[in-house]
Amino acid sequence: MDAPAHGSGPPTDRPERSRRALVAGSVGNFIEWYEFGVYGYFATVVAARFFTPEGGSEAEALVRTYASFALAFFFRPVGAALFGRLGDRVGRRPVLILVIVLMTAATTLIGVLPTYATAGALAPWLLTLLRVVQGLSAGGEFGGAVSVMTEFAPPGRRGLYGAWQSFTVALGLLGGAGAAALLATVLTGAQLNSWGWRLPFLLTLPMGLGALWLRLRLDETPSFQALRTQTQTQAQEQAQEQEQAHQARRALPAPPAREVAKAIALGAGRVMGWAAAGYTFLVVLPSYLQNSLNATFQQALVATVLANLGFAATIIPAGLLSDRIGRRPVMLTGALLVTVLAVPLLNLLQDGGTSTGLKGAAVFVAGAIVGLMAGPGPAMLSEMFPTSVRYTGLGLAYALSNAVFSGCAGLIITKTIERTGSVDIPAYYAAATCAVSALALLTLRETRTDAGAEHVREQKKQAEKGS
Repeated sequence: MDAPAHGSGPPTDRPERSRRALVAGSVGNFIEWYEFGVYGYFATVVAARFFTPEGGSEAEALVRTYASFALAFFFRPVGAALFGRLGDRVGRRPVLILVIVLMTAATTLIGVLPTYATAGALAPWLLTLLRVVQGLSAGGEFGGAVSVMTEFAPPGRRGLYGAWQSFTVALGLLGGAGAAALLATVLTGAQLNSWGWRLPFLLTLPMGLGALWLRLRLDETPSFQALRTQTQTQAQEQAQEQEQAHQARRALPAPPAREVAKAIALGAGRVMGWAAAGYTFLVVLPSYLQNSLNATFQQALVATVLANLGFAATIIPAGLLSDRIGRRPVMLTGALLVTVLAVPLLNLLQDGGTSTGLKGAAVFVAGAIVGLMAGPGPAMLSEMFPTSVRYTGLGLAYALSNAVFSGCAGLIITKTIERTGSVDIPAYYAAATCAVSALALLTLRETRTDAGAEHVREQKKQAEKGS
């Protein structure tokens, strides 16, 4: 389902609408990844407060924490399918408003949950329930936000606009790391473990209200409006008066289900390395450094901030570059570099003789390489699907990949290290998944055009033939 190589989508004659869409689309992603980052950075604290009944081990509690982490990711595909279907039928704007409300409410409530000491066995179940709601809303967030940002993008700039979605991942993770580092600095360990960990979750409420205000001011995308108009016209020509409204609402033209399923599978394969390496280097790193390499909480957070700075530094340039030379060469370079360099970079962190500066450079480079995949990734996924199934298709491809390879990263790495004793597991995991992604990316045709516009033109051709 990859689109032809050149061309552009429906032009927008109001640049301010594009900028507004860019901000409104990316702000929800910031909140989503801020929270997931906070949860990952405070994994050891959450384990102690929610998953450590009397007599339970710290390792067992951490595994349960990551199991809850993974569960939320496995609800992302459900959310992508549910909200994506709604977004492809009723529009991007109303669905994005709904998912930001759900995400904000669930994250804020985590900040007021009773712990195991207060609520007993009910505490981890309540936490897991809120994580499920987060997973559902996060699944509906990515597809809609990327659809809005790329469908509003000026001609030849979808790589740049889509890269902002990934850039806000870095900003969200950095925001979470910054909040965690600040709390670790100003609070004592007892205060942090008692009540301080709640503050980053509660901070989501004002951020979510700001995001909601931005999305309420958002216009529907030109591509969706054009497709809805064209579909309504077809319905009026082909149906009786009583069925016209139903046709306009329900019968958006769509490609065959087999083609969509194939594109979803390919899309998931193309971003699995981004998902796995990103979570390994940017989220799982703190608990890995603490539990496997005996780093302090502050040292682990500094390493994570450096990794996320490297990640942020390359995302926008990678998106811009993909607008010039194509998505495939940029993403393929990132996947191959992770495959080759993951083990050597991790070995630098493990070596006690490595200087602090070199270790910092290693985690910075690791994050920067992931940014090469993350920059063009959203535009690449968007261009794989026509407007009528874009929200659902790209959302499912991203959510499925993240459910398996991001959500399970902490669980797989922690459990495998526990069983094998090998501290190289994170590098093997990142390298293996990026190798598979590289193979999937080799099948990618260049997609610097608008698949939705191509599909509308194809529908018109078919209608003309039928008449």
